[in-house]
Amino acid sequence: MAMNVLHQRICRSDSWADRMHGTTLPWATRGVDLAGEVLEIGPGYGVTTRWLAPRSGALTALEVDPVMAADLRDGLGRELGVDVRHGDGAALPFPDGSFDAVVCFTMLHHVPTPAEQDRLFAEATRVLRPGGTFAGIDSRLSLRFRLIHVGDTMTVVDPDGLPARLAAAGLAEPGTELGGRSFRFRATRPS
Repeated sequence: MAMNVLHQRICRSDSWADRMHGTTLPWATRGVDLAGEVLEIGPGYGVTTRWLAPRSGALTALEVDPVMAADLRDGLGRELGVDVRHGDGAALPFPDGSFDAVVCFTMLHHVPTPAEQDRLFAEATRVLRPGGTFAGIDSRLSLRFRLIHVGDTMTVVDPDGLPARLAAAGLAEPGTELGGRSFRFRATRPS
């Protein structure tokens, strides 16, 4: 389901980019080695991609929405050398062990069902190299969060239950940390 107009406006805004670039993404990626080959699942309008590109050795971004993927490819793909692909995070079009890190930011709640989220976790595990990190952030449930998503797909991720789901996907040392409106998560593919 497409984002509603309010949600689109927020995700395209300068204030969203400033918050993401200034505090949220540095917090979400603290301690994550981004110097190698990085896969970003669900970049949306590319706010996070713009921040990741200069910090990554090689960045691939996979977007499920074909129009957004094309816009990203024509814009940031060319401007910053990002390999932008159209595809589904629950069925990644990459060989096993392709990436040193897989990240996703504020997109897990847009995956239509918990079962599809779990497939995305398993796919992230599959494409990670041994010792690679799966990390990201998602929003915590609140009235504001619900209102922004009226008419949107919104499958809330429980930060307390996420470590068990990541472990079930084959990841080691899964953990979450709560922030103001969001939580960050991290796990590694066993060596």
